[in-house]
Amino acid sequence: MISAASGPPAAALLARERQSRREGSGIQIEHLPGCWMLQQTWNRNGDAPAPGTATLLRWLQASLILSPCDQGLGITNQVTLAGFRLRFSGHAQLKGSRPLLMFSFTSMELSWSSQLLLQRSLPSPQPQRLPFFALIELNEQQGTLTARGRGGGLAQWSRLKPEAP
Repeated sequence: MISAASGPPAAALLARERQSRREGSGIQIEHLPGCWMLQQTWNRNGDAPAPGTATLLRWLQASLILSPCDQGLGITNQVTLAGFRLRFSGHAQLKGSRPLLMFSFTSMELSWSSQLLLQRSLPSPQPQRLPFFALIELNEQQGTLTARGRGGGLAQWSRLKPEAP
């Protein structure tokens, strides 16, 4: 089970997940665009991962970037370290009432500073094997998004506020 010390109150998070499975989360595609910084993860059983995992992912600035596009949403998942950036990009769509954010990465890039070092196209997974996030909660007041991935793990991101001009 999720411990209260590992993020949001365990009982509240699990209750929200059960409610979202029954009634849907109410999350709409227009609420998702932005840069989401990974804050916390839990394993399939809801236990905290190995000590330091969340700290390492925050230190690597692990982020999920969603942007509007013709096919639903553009999706980017990236980490950075000492000027290096590893980025996976592709397309995502919101499906169902829960909903599921189904996605497929089409390219991988490795860059240093602003210089592209490596770029590769990625094969498309079979439609029945598409990765997804089952969206549990979007808390606008706290600026957090919580979801369970295809592999069963839970993740919570915080929306990065855009900088004022």
